[in-house]
Amino acid sequence: MSRRWTTAALMLAALALSAGCATEAVTAGGTAKGPAKVEKMAGAEQSKVTITDKAAQRLGIQLATVQAAPGNLLAVPYSAVLYDTKGQAWTFTNPQQGVYLRHKVTVDSVRDTTALLSAGPANGTPVVTVGSAELYGAELGIGK
Repeated sequence: MSRRWTTAALMLAALALSAGCATEAVTAGGTAKGPAKVEKMAGAEQSKVTITDKAAQRLGIQLATVQAAPGNLLAVPYSAVLYDTKGQAWTFTNPQQGVYLRHKVTVDSVRDTTALLSAGPANGTPVVTVGSAELYGAELGIGK
């Protein structure tokens, strides 16, 4: 009798564990297996990265808005600028909730905590100031 109870308890524990592992993340862009979905964009080096709201919270994603600056420049917090291994400057834009696109920028100068850009996303575009490195890692498939 004791053996039956032990077997039943083990089966229930295994069932509970397997149910806990079988989760599906739903994002603003649809359903994805896991916290991030990376889609190659036609004709572009960069990809579209879609993450769940929970993943964005865990990464501590923070945003700022591109601002117009004197001299036909754009201004973003310098923390929004990410450099790749070749020294190219990028920023991640956030065109819709949960969706992030890496956008090439040209840094004209840096003043205190502000990067002045001669090329970049349009004025008013939301850009990532915290979490860019993690989004870049997801885009490149680091950690898979």
